[in-house]
Amino acid sequence: MQETGDRSQKTESSEQWAKNVRRCLLRLWLPLLIILVPLSAHGYEFSGELSMEGRFFLGPSAYSEQESQYGSIAIKPEFYHQFESGSSVLFTPFARLDSSDDERTHWDIREASYLHLADQWEITIGISKVFWGATEFVHLVDIINQTDLVESLDDEEKLGQPMAHLSVPRDWGTVDAFVLPWFRERTYPGKHGRLRTPLVVDTEQARYESESGQQHTDFALRYSNTFWDADVGIYQFLGTSRKPTMELGRRGETPVLIPFYQQISQTGLDLQMVAGSWLLKGEAYYRSGQGTSHAATTFGFEYTFVGIIESSMDLGLIGEYVYNDDTDDNVVTPYNNDIMAGVRLAVNDAAGSQLLTGIINDMELSSTFVSVEASRRIGDKFKLALDATLFIDIDENEPAYSLRDDDLVKLELVYYY
Repeated sequence: MQETGDRSQKTESSEQWAKNVRRCLLRLWLPLLIILVPLSAHGYEFSGELSMEGRFFLGPSAYSEQESQYGSIAIKPEFYHQFESGSSVLFTPFARLDSSDDERTHWDIREASYLHLADQWEITIGISKVFWGATEFVHLVDIINQTDLVESLDDEEKLGQPMAHLSVPRDWGTVDAFVLPWFRERTYPGKHGRLRTPLVVDTEQARYESESGQQHTDFALRYSNTFWDADVGIYQFLGTSRKPTMELGRRGETPVLIPFYQQISQTGLDLQMVAGSWLLKGEAYYRSGQGTSHAATTFGFEYTFVGIIESSMDLGLIGEYVYNDDTDDNVVTPYNNDIMAGVRLAVNDAAGSQLLTGIINDMELSSTFVSVEASRRIGDKFKLALDATLFIDIDENEPAYSLRDDDLVKLELVYYY
């Protein structure tokens, strides 16, 4: 009877996998083909990447729905064309098909924008990506795009953001103005996924402080310039917080977490300065909204040894610190009094081999996080990447306590075309 049940579950799992494949093809490939044919005929540039990923969790799963091994495939094509005037169009869709987690099987338009260049200004209209920040481990001030959390825990994978972005460069600095007319909700793992909270986040019941909900229009204004050897940026953001506060709710009889997106005002600052072999960097913000006003900062350095042991390799030593005075709610970042240290190795070989490893220690709770990122190209078309994340002695009061058994090794093979 048990074997019959196992076979039934495997058959059901295979049917679900096939269903996800068909859904992915219908949602991405058909529209893609409709767009690709006419674009290619008019001389548009076509490139992109196709990747296969395996995620291997070293610890036992905390919940019966979870697994220890996950496989997925992802595709991110790119269509680009530049007109004679210098203006350009860019279209970059993305899709991932995961073997187990339905929430990680998803698709998105990372970029679909038109860039118009004028003599004294330029404007981008459509879906685009903007990054602000200077430090290595924590990006406090990066606020324009929403985090695609099912892709990565490090806040570096972002969803495409609808926007109108006006940039005015002058000798005295650059002014960037943003109108963001549609809010993107954060993605979260489903009940079959790892790296999640004990209660599943029910995104279908998401709530908003603004009566406009996702249609609330956000605004941002940023000034940036270079002073001597320092790049400095300061901005003001008014709109919907990219990270929600979680509320307890129910789906039927099952308890769940419901995201509550509130209105905030945030002033941010980032800077980066080169001083010989030293790279000094920092970020800070002051935020009001989400029931409290608070400040946070992160700053540090990277010192590079060039040509170590009489070779072509460069070795960088990284040290950073983050402080967040909102220690009660942790609505913006789980880091409130943490110190980080890391090593970056650039082999500078033909394969572009590189390694980045870091350790983060909570100075109040003594929890420790270790990360390793390594990659190298294989020929002209392939790249092999290895990422590892380890959770060591995680305190029960730590926001990441639910991840204590989710030590992860990820292998990815990327094909560029």
